[in-house]
Amino acid sequence: MRDVLYLDDIEQAEALLKPARVEVLRRLAEPRSCTEVAAELDQTPQRVYYHVKRLVEAGLVRQVAERRVRGIHEGLYQATAHAYWLSPRLVGRIGTRRTRDQLSLGYLLDLMEEVQGEVAALDQTAGAGLADDLPSIGVSGEIRVAPHRRQEFLDDLRDTLQDLFTRYGGAEGDAFRLALACYPTYPKETP
Repeated sequence: MRDVLYLDDIEQAEALLKPARVEVLRRLAEPRSCTEVAAELDQTPQRVYYHVKRLVEAGLVRQVAERRVRGIHEGLYQATAHAYWLSPRLVGRIGTRRTRDQLSLGYLLDLMEEVQGEVAALDQTAGAGLADDLPSIGVSGEIRVAPHRRQEFLDDLRDTLQDLFTRYGGAEGDAFRLALACYPTYPKETP
């Protein structure tokens, strides 16, 4: 099972974006038959099979085994990935693209879309057995900056990154993309 399946095909998205199918897909994290899923969802096996068939056609689920139960063959199905990402390109841009500077929310959204697509492509490479251990790193943290020190922080950040780009920006070796997102966080609502 792959970590991520990046959906950039409208037919795949349509197959997935039905609440009943999402529930079926969740139950197929481990191999199960339509009868087993139907019992968990209080549905008929025929109804679950209909959804499973659509998910299989879209490449979101696959049959992993078959067993004989009371004289009939019953398929065991499993989701093809742990997570499914919908490409922002499925909807496309609404309106004309405005010029965005690096401090705008629009620039951050464009950057996240680019990173999402590239990470999904890496997962496809890993899933194809082309790279078993892809060198990557994810770092996340929270920094608190007083309003009067924001510019100082941004200058320090730019200088630090520029130093890294200068030291490791040679033409030799493996190429890595460094994407940094800096945005305000808001307190999460507690239930």
